[in-house]
Amino acid sequence: MTVLYEDNHIIIVNKTVSEIVQGDKTGDKPLSEIVKEYLKEKYNKPGNVFCGVTHRLDRPVSGIVVFAKTSKALSRLNEMFKNKEIDKTYWAIVKNTPKEAEGTLKHYLVKNEKQNKSYAYDTEKSNSKLAILHYKMIAHSEKYNLLEIDLETGRHHQIRTQLAKMGCPIKGDLKYGAERSNPDGGISLHARKISFIHPVSKERIKIIAPLPKDNLWQALEKTVS
Repeated sequence: MTVLYEDNHIIIVNKTVSEIVQGDKTGDKPLSEIVKEYLKEKYNKPGNVFCGVTHRLDRPVSGIVVFAKTSKALSRLNEMFKNKEIDKTYWAIVKNTPKEAEGTLKHYLVKNEKQNKSYAYDTEKSNSKLAILHYKMIAHSEKYNLLEIDLETGRHHQIRTQLAKMGCPIKGDLKYGAERSNPDGGISLHARKISFIHPVSKERIKIIAPLPKDNLWQALEKTVS
């Protein structure tokens, strides 16, 4: 975890692929607890420290996570995420080249709780949710392509499911059709940028998260036009 931004109301961190945002059945220490410990130590605070989770990133995904340091910021950020007032941009490395260099993907996703997996369909199904994203190829190497993705909706495993449906599973994402896993156990999906109006100060906040220290990420970043 690296702190990218902090003020009295919010703290934004760069998550690594192994970290979980909130506690789960693994019992591993979540990022929310790590942030609490960081705040407690930094400000020498006795007692409990407030750290509110405003959104989540899948465990194998790296990048930007926003936490609230006050209950006022938490309720406002929750509303902003719900009302799609927060712009999030992701970068994904895929092996296969998309038919179109840029486009919009629109599918109906059905979540399978048992498998912790979503399935994408071209037409509406029972219990399905509409998923829309926009993608653009921004760099490529001999074997891989780097896509920039803007989400219009925030569904379970949305980017992973939709890119796989397009025939471009994310590198390392065995669950959605990648050939092999990444050495670090993560997938090559990174929450790269976030932009929103600060819930309290009303200033525009724009944060870019450095990419994982990985040769392929670094090489592709150098060729971004």
